[in-house]
Amino acid sequence: MPGFGLSLGYTMAWLSLIVLIPLVGVFVYSAQLGWAELWRIWTEPRVLAALKISFGTALAAALFNAVMGTLVAWVFVRYRFPGRRLFDAMIDLPFALPTAVAGIALTALYGPNGWLGQWLEAAGIKVAYTPLGITVALVFIGLPFVVRVVQPVLAEVEHELEEAAATLGAGRWSTVWQVVLPTLWPAVLAGFALAFARGVGEYGSVIFIAGNIPHVSEIAPLLITIKLEEFDYAGATAIAAAMLLLSFALLLLINTLQSRLARGERRGGG
Repeated sequence: MPGFGLSLGYTMAWLSLIVLIPLVGVFVYSAQLGWAELWRIWTEPRVLAALKISFGTALAAALFNAVMGTLVAWVFVRYRFPGRRLFDAMIDLPFALPTAVAGIALTALYGPNGWLGQWLEAAGIKVAYTPLGITVALVFIGLPFVVRVVQPVLAEVEHELEEAAATLGAGRWSTVWQVVLPTLWPAVLAGFALAFARGVGEYGSVIFIAGNIPHVSEIAPLLITIKLEEFDYAGATAIAAAMLLLSFALLLLINTLQSRLARGERRGGG
């Protein structure tokens, strides 16, 4: 391929400067602490609680977005209704909206005196300053990832396949589960992975609605910031390394599953 060597060289150099070197730096600095010190930091109750909250809420929000985002994409692709283009454009709003603004807006909405929060608290449901509030914020910033990944794939699904299934006696739900969804699973998993990755590292939209209570609603990125402000660079780096390792393992698992589903779809189509 003409220019392959030069293009590959530029690509690897750029990736090294932007991604690889900073990540390697985190692991190199963490390795200087020694396994005993790393394990001590990783097993601190506050650190474990922060990691559990960050990954747990990100996973819950990504799962919710995988379902609802697919449903939203289905509505935008398969139906025509007044205001469709406006609502379609609004899906991208979390991309453009500063995360701090999103966090303030969600806190004002779901806080104890907020428009929705006061009614929810009267019903015994507390959203703000709890892990539920963090999940709501991550749903808000993660929904566009699923919608924008699934939407073009859904638009390319051949209607003839659905019509053929209907002529063979398949019902609407059978057609969706056996014809449409198998072609969408790789895209849904890709959107899920993107939403999950964004949620794990999210900071601005979360700190306002989280309340930042240790062992209750304190996220790992905030704990890293606190460690840095206390000049505890070793603790901050150790927590960052733990997040990198956990994120890499989960994303590798998701991508492996996505690749297997894609291969299965190609074999089925063949």
